[in-house]
Amino acid sequence: MPHTFEDIKNRANLVRDTDLKAVLERTGCSRDGFDKAKWHTCRGVISVTGQKFMNWTQGSGGGGAIDLVMHLKECDFKTAVLWLSKYLSISGIQTLPGEKPFSKRIFTLPKRDDNKLPKVKKYLIHDRCIPPKLINSLIHSGKIYADKRGNAVFLLLGKGKSVVGAELRGTTNKRWHGMAPGSRKGQGYFYVKSPNIKKMVICESALDAISFFALHSDCLVLSTSGVNPNPAWLPKLINKGFDIYCGFDSDKTGDTFANKMINLYPTVKRLRPPKQDWNEVLKSKLTIS
Repeated sequence: MPHTFEDIKNRANLVRDTDLKAVLERTGCSRDGFDKAKWHTCRGVISVTGQKFMNWTQGSGGGGAIDLVMHLKECDFKTAVLWLSKYLSISGIQTLPGEKPFSKRIFTLPKRDDNKLPKVKKYLIHDRCIPPKLINSLIHSGKIYADKRGNAVFLLLGKGKSVVGAELRGTTNKRWHGMAPGSRKGQGYFYVKSPNIKKMVICESALDAISFFALHSDCLVLSTSGVNPNPAWLPKLINKGFDIYCGFDSDKTGDTFANKMINLYPTVKRLRPPKQDWNEVLKSKLTIS
């Protein structure tokens, strides 16, 4: 169904004021570990102040969610508006009848390189303070491996434990994370679980899920691979009767999307990290002890 000028205009008015941090999260960008206003993106380092952004790597900036999507995806105004419209459909803005979904990229899993595994283990154990026993167990199970660039790869598993996607996280001083091309987050998730599950906790990333499990190992912990209040797999888990908690980050984006999840699924409870995220909580606990 073709989009008219009036349709694009109406959609633009609805999505223009979308929180820029939510857009950055949704596109797989990562927040700097030291400067909370700074983000590492596929197009360089971007700083965000309110609804303004500045790409210091390229010396360009702009304002508003549409500008940011155009900048990150190198696309035109119409494409950016439609992307944001689709993105916001999770919180109630529906696509038009007969509207075709965006073209899907073929899922490509990064090639495994065991020679880079020591680098990944060092990053997860020493830099992120995750217990070696837990990391070794996840590597042995095949849920984590190293790719040829030395990235940590966290597998998303779907029906029959088939691999449907992967979270990627850089292990150098430059903090970066994203998704393997074509990952189908709606069909699976990264998870860690205990034999005796007492509750289910939903986190924003695989790293946070592992960190939470290191702190509380009596649960099933899942990653939404970015803030998403309505992942396609959530209703099935709710129907199984789990005691479910939303453990999104302690910031405006995390709080906003946690509230949206709870509004959609009132049985879900908020579990807010006492620090920025669960990895920060884990690191602080180990530092204190």
